Amino acid sequence: MCKPAGFILFGRNIEHPDQLLALTQSLREVAGEGVPILIDQEGGRVQRLAPPHWPSFPSAAEFGALYDRAPMTAIAAARDNAHAMALMLRALGLTITCAPVLDLSGDTTHDAIGDRSFGGDPLMVASLGRAMIDGLTQGGVKGVIKHIPGQGRAHVDSHLELPHVAASAQELARDCMAFAALNTAPLAMVAHIAYDAWDADRPASCSPKVIEQVIRNEIGFKGILLSDDITMNALSGDMPSRASACLAAGVDVVLHCSGALEDMQAIADAIPPLEEGASARIAEGLSTSKFEPSDDDLANLLARRDVLLSQAR
Repeated sequence: MCKPAGFILFGRNIEHPDQLLALTQSLREVAGEGVPILIDQEGGRVQRLAPPHWPSFPSAAEFGALYDRAPMTAIAAARDNAHAMALMLRALGLTITCAPVLDLSGDTTHDAIGDRSFGGDPLMVASLGRAMIDGLTQGGVKGVIKHIPGQGRAHVDSHLELPHVAASAQELARDCMAFAALNTAPLAMVAHIAYDAWDADRPASCSPKVIEQVIRNEIGFKGILLSDDITMNALSGDMPSRASACLAAGVDVVLHCSGALEDMQAIADAIPPLEEGASARIAEGLSTSKFEPSDDDLANLLARRDVLLSQAR
């Protein structure tokens, strides 16, 4: 018997608002009122809640395009967008969204990231990422900065194979800047990517060196560290060995996203009890947020966001 740290939902779990709310309520009846329920709701190509039942949210790149012309307007738009998103999620029983993406985009960035990135300037990415975290917090939802320490240089999709990044440590330091600027975020998701300058043999999610020296020390992230989905083909071995490798490297919570019950049972049997440090981070980082509802409602926030974004078009 293993109590999950939380649940993550995907499009296959979602039909319509009433069904989704009933699902999140039933999960809490089983696992406890405070259990976190996560979703990937970034906007653009990655939004599990989409029309016709829910409003559409822009991609990160749209806010980046506005930032190039009017930085403060873009920051306000990103904050309103995230606040609206949080109000929608919170009403459905969802408490954490796996966003914002802080990966820097460049000429060689794979389409797996593409317009999910705000852009290639660390200051812009940090500013818009902070606005999104703040907006989510205003609506009572926690964000997850990803994919720490940076996926923008990956030339292949980690869903399909393990990317190797050959950049120097000095080049990689630039990719870390936005994560360092937001290192007080409650949660971060670590990439399944091997960085030759740090650890050429193992992806960051399975590398004690990357997690301890780079993520915890150089970036200064002290919050709860999630793995990316361990069913991705960037990792090798069976699911229990993948989960064990991530946890042994210093990841706090492993995400297993296929929904295969047999795999989840095998993982639960294989992983060790939580260490004290991880347990404390999980208790704080995955707890349900308390918030004071604002006077802004979903419709007003979306309308204000659209007015701001129209200045980029």
